[in-house]
Amino acid sequence: MTEYISNSYEDTLEYASRFAKKVKKGATIAFLGDLGAGKTAFTTGFVKGLGIDAEVSSPTFAIVNVYRNEGDEVFHYDMYRVESWEDLYTTGFLDNFDPDSYVLIEWSENVFGALLEDTIFIKISKLDENRRRITIMNREEAEADFAAGY
Repeated sequence: MTEYISNSYEDTLEYASRFAKKVKKGATIAFLGDLGAGKTAFTTGFVKGLGIDAEVSSPTFAIVNVYRNEGDEVFHYDMYRVESWEDLYTTGFLDNFDPDSYVLIEWSENVFGALLEDTIFIKISKLDENRRRITIMNREEAEADFAAGY
């Protein structure tokens, strides 16, 4: 488990940008965090860290946004409205585990059972108006966090 304290939106972007450069292609990253915690901000920094010039936004209504450049592709999911396996199938989510693409998932709690064993979990907690605790966990640590009441 790794923790980082972000002191601002810009700090979160910078941390996420550095993080993106360390993650292997094919990674699945599952976000945990309340509304407004900074999941989309982290995704923005991640995408920029890969050198993708894109306007990142929460895919709340689209379910998935895709960002790409000549070398990288990011599938950015919002699973807030997914309530069943049938809902999940309709998103195309299960078709996008490509070893050459990144999959980033907001509201991953709703699809926890469908996530790959090597999924990277990022919990973002609001400490105050600007500060966030960013915790990077493996699946076992995320499961323990859920059991403790997330």
